[in-house]
Amino acid sequence: MQKLTLTRPDDWHLHLRDDAALKAVLPHTVRQFARAIVMPNLKPPVRTLADAAAYRDRIIAVIPAGSQFEPLMTLYLTDNTSPEDILAAAASGFVKAVKYYPAGATTNSELGVTDIRNCDLVFEAMQQVGLPLLLHGEVTDSAVDIFDREKVFIEQQLIPLKQRFPNLRVVMEHITTSDAVAFVLATDSIAATITPQHLLFNRNMIFKGGIQPHFYCLPILKREEHRRALVQAAASGNPKFFLGTDSAPHTRDSKESSCGCAGCFSALHAMELYAEAFESANALDKLEAFASFYGPDFYQLPRNTEQITLIKKTWRIPDEVPFLESGLVPLRAGQEMTWQMG
Repeated sequence: MQKLTLTRPDDWHLHLRDDAALKAVLPHTVRQFARAIVMPNLKPPVRTLADAAAYRDRIIAVIPAGSQFEPLMTLYLTDNTSPEDILAAAASGFVKAVKYYPAGATTNSELGVTDIRNCDLVFEAMQQVGLPLLLHGEVTDSAVDIFDREKVFIEQQLIPLKQRFPNLRVVMEHITTSDAVAFVLATDSIAATITPQHLLFNRNMIFKGGIQPHFYCLPILKREEHRRALVQAAASGNPKFFLGTDSAPHTRDSKESSCGCAGCFSALHAMELYAEAFESANALDKLEAFASFYGPDFYQLPRNTEQITLIKKTWRIPDEVPFLESGLVPLRAGQEMTWQMG
């Protein structure tokens, strides 16, 4: 196959940051995606409807001229979020979900939830109005091995949560394990996003030829058996699994440091990466539904009608793209790709 035409996709998990960083990275997403679920972990985080409205305005103000893009906003869940916050968000029409971060789990999660049961009144309100809960599904207990944090989260927190709120609509974001795949398949009212890095790479990439900080993300890459389970799920045609890049821009110096930030930047070439992952599974015919249909269906939004084209062409990922004071290194920088957006 030399050419692939797809309905324009959406990104159901994206970090855009703010201010100059927002302006620098947004064009990469707009080039490929019609809409994106925008993460709320700014400093300070997007906790209220007013915060979300203001952030949405800042995003819209820097959409490149002549481009069409819709930011889909989220609220950052805290121990102090109220049912009234949920009702207001649901009524707004532009807040599409609420994001749960365990306190201290990842970038800018310090104000996240300290105990998931603190939020039961909020979950009840979300269940009533149908507002999805987006989960960073890891425990933060230092006694739990970092490679087991997702599995333990499912066992200790997600299973009890779904027992208490069986009709709560949940997205397990950036799943990384066969355990998560099995749980999503077996549970009602739950879906999952899968990133390009977790489809393409296992944990060996973090240590190949020395520490590779640009492959370090959270949840961390897992064993090869888990990567294969994710590919099988994404390419299965099951509508519970859809695209979410978790593209997370960090300056080069904040990644290549003694305490490097977690996150992979894939917005530059996300669809090309996904195309390679699906081609490796002989499942290019399943890419359009994964990228363009199942996400809007879950979020109860119309599917896009415009199209994009991917062309079979070898090209080299740049070593760096302009970003703030020290540049931004894209995922798999300097390597060749075999698909390119037309």
